Amino acid sequence: MSCTSLLSLPNLPTPPPPKKPSTAKWAKPKPITCHVSTKMSSNQPPDPTSLLSSAAKLLWGASLPPGLLISTVRTAWNSTWRIMMSQLAPSDPTLAYTRPPSKFRATPNQIPRQAQTSLHLYVGLPCPWAHRTLIVRALKGLNDAVPVSIAAPGQDGSWQFSSTPIPDPNTLGPGPDNANGFKTLKEVYKSREGGYDGRSTVPMLWDVKKRGVVCNESYDIIQLFNSGLNELARNPGLDLSPPPLKQKIETWNSIIYPNVNNGVYRCGFAQSQQAYDTAVNELFDALDMVEDHLGSSRFLCGDDLTLADVCLFTTLIRFDLVYNVLFKCTKKKLIEYPNLHAYMREIYQIPEVAETCNFTSIMEGYYKTLFPLNPGGIQPVMPSGSDHEVLCRPHNRDSLSLRDKSAAALYIS
Repeated sequence: MSCTSLLSLPNLPTPPPPKKPSTAKWAKPKPITCHVSTKMSSNQPPDPTSLLSSAAKLLWGASLPPGLLISTVRTAWNSTWRIMMSQLAPSDPTLAYTRPPSKFRATPNQIPRQAQTSLHLYVGLPCPWAHRTLIVRALKGLNDAVPVSIAAPGQDGSWQFSSTPIPDPNTLGPGPDNANGFKTLKEVYKSREGGYDGRSTVPMLWDVKKRGVVCNESYDIIQLFNSGLNELARNPGLDLSPPPLKQKIETWNSIIYPNVNNGVYRCGFAQSQQAYDTAVNELFDALDMVEDHLGSSRFLCGDDLTLADVCLFTTLIRFDLVYNVLFKCTKKKLIEYPNLHAYMREIYQIPEVAETCNFTSIMEGYYKTLFPLNPGGIQPVMPSGSDHEVLCRPHNRDSLSLRDKSAAALYIS
């Protein structure tokens, strides 16, 4: 029994004094010392990490554990990792990540007029798919017409709401569920008529009056915000998908979505070397192609910002912050692409776009939540190329505007 435990016991009866020995000679007993720890118990459970460290030192001292133990732990961890990854990132037979399709789809023509005034947007700030809806909502001036509730990843990775209101209403940050008052996004989905037990994803557009999910496909939502709510928008004249550019936008989306937007996830969530090699090569082939294109074009489709640019931007702004490190997209940093980085800075500097970028939430949402990819939860320092001051440096991309060059040519002639 340890001395610390003994000190916590009640007073025991004093034993009778021993009888005096007879004529036999006895050696003088050595004094018995008992070292009592000055750190008394705080009634807190022991730290398992500390216990494991103490056990390791006792067994092996300063040397490494034996090879058999390392092999056993590695096998167990690989098996556990594959189980967790199969839940986090569904894959095909080659163990390549396969993104599940969105359950609730909608087009602008499918939204009844009466429902347009009762829409509520659910987002999470780390998510690039949700970020695109925030950008189009801001550019179109729909912040008042479509209120938003912002969730944050919980310890189990699910989207959860904070009980504390955001101190500054003009700042985008995690807060309460302003439409239904629930604690988790899963509860919102389940509250729809008929219930729902599928994946509770963001972004999600909710009908407050009918209490139902309108749409949880990001591209459907930004198309709706762009052209379906102009009667409610403060900037109805802005068209991010004008008819003459629709074909170009679709062409760029067919390149960017599989290879860049989803490409970074295919790298990070790959469960085999073959799947990763395929994804990373296709990602950087696409980035190289876009880099070359942007050397002579201000935006993807010419002089005007389109939905294709918005979709590309939300991946680029996270690239050096997260994907380069956590998702192993390590061939190049975005800052090593002069045209892509300047293009990203120009979009960032468009009024109201920077306000939708919360870099703290982005980094915490990935590094602190994706346990299978970062078991220690250690968050690296923000790269200097992602500092606000760097992103606000002159981009000089207005010199690529064909419209300005044509006007200058007409003036000279």
